Amino acid sequence: MTTHLVKAAPHTRTPGPGQHRPRWYAALVVMAALALAAVLAGHRLVPNVRSVGSLLDSVAPLLGCGVPVLALAALASRSRAALLAVVLPAAVWAAQFGGALLPPQSGPAELRVVSQNLYADNPDPAATVEALAADGPDLIAIQEATEGVAATAARRLRAAYPYHAVRGTVGLLSKHPIGRVSSLDSETSWIRGLRAVVEAPQGDVAVYVAHLRSARLNETAARDRNIQALADAVRADDASRVLVLGDLNTSTEDRSFAPLSALLRDAQADAGWGFGLTWPSALPVLRPDQVLYRGLTATDAGVQRTPGTDHRAVTSSFAFPSS
Repeated sequence: MTTHLVKAAPHTRTPGPGQHRPRWYAALVVMAALALAAVLAGHRLVPNVRSVGSLLDSVAPLLGCGVPVLALAALASRSRAALLAVVLPAAVWAAQFGGALLPPQSGPAELRVVSQNLYADNPDPAATVEALAADGPDLIAIQEATEGVAATAARRLRAAYPYHAVRGTVGLLSKHPIGRVSSLDSETSWIRGLRAVVEAPQGDVAVYVAHLRSARLNETAARDRNIQALADAVRADDASRVLVLGDLNTSTEDRSFAPLSALLRDAQADAGWGFGLTWPSALPVLRPDQVLYRGLTATDAGVQRTPGTDHRAVTSSFAFPSS
């Protein structure tokens, strides 16, 4: 009997997912990572043609969302070079914006403020204002208040906020006496800004409430002139303590914001955690609403979701420096 020995075929291992990714896949990840790092590092160098540069500045912090996406793609490529490339945009983002995730400064809350764009189509603006007052801030600033809304809100909250100032579509409700009130210059047919002196127990504070012109792609010139005009007013203000509250229709990252950044500090950057995004209210991706200050110490900052409006409110607390 003849015995035939059959040589067994060598065992072959089934390739795992991504084990044999083509080289171009890893190269694509590397190029995308380098491009993201370049945009993050140089977004302010992008020409502001048709307002593209300004818009890119405003959304630059959100570009960091691309880092985990690229990290997953690099892992799938099984490429060490791709993984190392993703480190670059992560490092650039951390250097530019990572400070927002660090523990903020804190301290006593001697003056608490909240600012809210009420939204012109708000079905119940009174309910929005009452939600703002629920935590008992010292000052409530409102913008985009249609005719009579600010005055109506002032009457409804008169017991807790006996002092108020209203100019056009902006208003300020206060627990403390309000002295001189003046309107801010506006290029529109209605008033969108005011300056009021709030006589707080610790000392007077000059409070600006502003709603700057809307910004759209290729339509930021009027908003930029508003920023410059507001900066000029603050620069000329001899008050030792100043607050600027309102919907300034751009983020502090925007290059157009520089005239105000040179004069005032950002409460969210100093005393908040995260980026404090406010618009649109349901899933915010931008922060056009600001609390800026000088002559005070920010001790807390955040956002508050309120009913009826397309913006979230911005909140801040301040301490008065000891004399």
